[in-house]
Amino acid sequence: MLFTIDVGNSHTVTGLFDGDDLIGQWRLKSDPKRPNDELAIRYHSLFSMVGIDKRDIDGVIIASVVPALEAAWVSCIDSYYSKHLKKPLLVVSAASINNFITIKTDYPEEVGADRLVNAIAAWERYKQNLIIIDFGTAITFDCVSAKCEYLGGTILPGLAISLEALEKRTAKLPQIDISTPPQSIIGRNTVDAMKSGVLNGYGSMIDGLTEKLRGELCPDGEPLKVLATGGMAHLIAPFSKCIEEVDTMLTLHGLHLVFHKQ
Repeated sequence: MLFTIDVGNSHTVTGLFDGDDLIGQWRLKSDPKRPNDELAIRYHSLFSMVGIDKRDIDGVIIASVVPALEAAWVSCIDSYYSKHLKKPLLVVSAASINNFITIKTDYPEEVGADRLVNAIAAWERYKQNLIIIDFGTAITFDCVSAKCEYLGGTILPGLAISLEALEKRTAKLPQIDISTPPQSIIGRNTVDAMKSGVLNGYGSMIDGLTEKLRGELCPDGEPLKVLATGGMAHLIAPFSKCIEEVDTMLTLHGLHLVFHKQ
């Protein structure tokens, strides 16, 4: 079995693959102060709940944007899993996967590992010009050419950051749950007005920014695929006209692909 680990700023998403099948996935809060032993205990419990023995895990791959947690995970794998691995632990970086995709940014080493893995997974699936929108702590737009070139993209604050700012920087605006959409664009109470502003506002922003990126990526009208991933993708997708597909497990599938093609 392959243990895939995607360490983000807010959440760590992990998955277990049996061959090509994703047989289990977990989404837990990221805590940079969590020691390697605590990680081992937590995942031992999760595996036991679904009847999986850690000795069945013979491969591990990590993509991380949190250096402190990356170090804790590497230590955890070395201490508790390494004796069962058929291949050494693979930690994704621009240097480790430059044979999968051509990185055409000014400073390739600055590109988040998750963004590169998403680009590889999406290009392998569609083999055309792509915009991949990842709804995490930040919202990232990643542009990939039909030649499998990672061209760069844009980064902006995520939904949770915006909602937190509204709650903390205003006296009368409450904390809201955007999992239930408003009945109309015109909010007739404060909560619905906030929901409409966030969901319709971000949806319109996604569409507008995508069209601007399309103009640079496909100046002659070449085909373009727009897909979304990340924990909040399903909340915004209904409010966007340009998102064609949502795949919240894109990064895990990308890690699976990179591991087996390395």
